[in-house]
Amino acid sequence: MERFIEYILQFGNLNQQQIDLVSSKATVLALGKDDYYWEAGKMVRRIGFLTAGVLRVYYYTNKGEENTRYFIDENHLILDGPAFEGNYVPSEYLQAMTDCELVIFSKKNWNEISETIVDWDSIVHKITAKHHREKLERRSNLVSQDATTRYLDFIEKFPTLINRIPLSYIASYLGITQSSLSRIRKNIR
Repeated sequence: MERFIEYILQFGNLNQQQIDLVSSKATVLALGKDDYYWEAGKMVRRIGFLTAGVLRVYYYTNKGEENTRYFIDENHLILDGPAFEGNYVPSEYLQAMTDCELVIFSKKNWNEISETIVDWDSIVHKITAKHHREKLERRSNLVSQDATTRYLDFIEKFPTLINRIPLSYIASYLGITQSSLSRIRKNIR
């Protein structure tokens, strides 16, 4: 919980009473490796903050191929879709790549915090804008780069992930086969 509060305070000020309110509305969720935070087609009813571990967002193509869209590492807020006021049924899976710990809020508790703390929505907006910028920066070059450059860029942008997740998922994220990734890794050593 401390990690979540410290993170929130980077984007706005809360007094001790507000911090206590936020803390009282949260619970801690532990996910084991390969557990799901959410699954495609099932309504999402919670907001989370990843304090430890790595999550992977992936989907299946119409040919049944699994594609990794992106990774979420520590200190990321996981909202329930584009408009977290409504009901959200994702078309993607959010799966733990490692053992994970999250601070989670039910939608009801999240809304109570929002209604009670005047600047809460502003803080959340700043956080989501930051995460959105990071996601765009991480993904924007993948389309125009060759495979080796994409891998080197991945290492630069995700330095803590390279040894924490299977190469097959990294290859999927980069849009290449695992054998191609193995060749690239061999050639750059």
